[in-house]
Amino acid sequence: MTLARAPSVASVVVAPGNAGCTQSGRGAVAPIARRALDINDPAAVVAAAKEEKIDLVVVGPEAPLCRGVVDALSAAGIAAFGPTAAAARLEGSKAYMKRFAKEQNIPTAPFVVTSDYAEAARFIDANPRARVVKADGLAGGKGAVVTSSVDEAKRAARDMLMGGRFGDAGRTVVVDALLEGVEMSVHVVTDGERYLVLPVARDYKRVGDGGEGPNTGGMGAIGPIVVDPKLMKRIEQEVIQPTLAGMREAGTPYRGVLYAGIMVAPDGTPNLLEHNVRFGDPETQVLVHLLDGDLAELMASVAAGELDEGAVAVGERHAMVVVAAADGYPGPPREGDLVGGMEQAAMQEGVRIVHAGTDLQGGALVTAGGRVLGVVAIGESAEQARTRAYRAAEKLSWPGIHFRRDIGT
Repeated sequence: MTLARAPSVASVVVAPGNAGCTQSGRGAVAPIARRALDINDPAAVVAAAKEEKIDLVVVGPEAPLCRGVVDALSAAGIAAFGPTAAAARLEGSKAYMKRFAKEQNIPTAPFVVTSDYAEAARFIDANPRARVVKADGLAGGKGAVVTSSVDEAKRAARDMLMGGRFGDAGRTVVVDALLEGVEMSVHVVTDGERYLVLPVARDYKRVGDGGEGPNTGGMGAIGPIVVDPKLMKRIEQEVIQPTLAGMREAGTPYRGVLYAGIMVAPDGTPNLLEHNVRFGDPETQVLVHLLDGDLAELMASVAAGELDEGAVAVGERHAMVVVAAADGYPGPPREGDLVGGMEQAAMQEGVRIVHAGTDLQGGALVTAGGRVLGVVAIGESAEQARTRAYRAAEKLSWPGIHFRRDIGT
């Protein structure tokens, strides 16, 4: 929707899309079309881009980036926003990312990379805070298991390495020490040399209030988070700049958006938890509502290798998103339930409803995924945005709907 509102955009094609593509909502200025497409097939994406006469392809999810969709588009002479497959290893392989961080002297938690359960168990026994077990490969944002005991950490490692949890993605694991501090999401848009820091957001990963329950793809976010300028300078100098320099040195310059998950330790050290090679979800639902200007122009400048920092500016407002999820999520979600209350929710002041796991059946809006809708609210203050978001979220209904009630606290 943000790209559809950009002044430079004449039309938008979304693949594979959801029901929101046919319900453009308030403020959309360019027509939006939905196209059935296997976005993980580089050849199919190139063919569709040529057929649709696309000027700029924005590759959103991590899987097609890791499969080389940007490489294929570039080879075909089609401008694409996103990193190459080689650069996308920063997210595609947790093992690669941790080793890269160590090589570049980027602060990160003590870790071991292994495909052997016995080695993982020894590391857990020898390191009292070895509590985070991560599948090396992509696991839909759910491959990191944060545990609370030695036995639980060993069980998570055993489930991945010996039990087949996460399939091939879990054949190698990273066991991390659990870090304490304040977590934040730092997004930068970069052409490989220059970069633009976007407003800082905080997301809420666990499914339940108070950070209880299993990890999810994200249950909500709020921004901007006020960050001390000295801390932000350290994050840039100790995390962002070494990452971009290291990627250039490796012959895989990074273009696109780099999203660093940061844990700021009590002593002020910005530790890198993870790198993601695309906009974070749901943080992006907050970030795009904090920006003025033309996001499409910014992305096009990155694709051309000439970052245009003046394409966007940060507005003076706050935004928050509450994710409304389907029954069963983050496990297998129930699908096909009728979504109620959309009109009432969307009518709330300062609110926009962002579709995720939705579809149309016989003209009716139904659930079609785990995270169904994002309720985004804008306000002059964080508290106003929070009040508006929850007022709208309460209007939504379907069997088993659930959402966290402590986003923004």
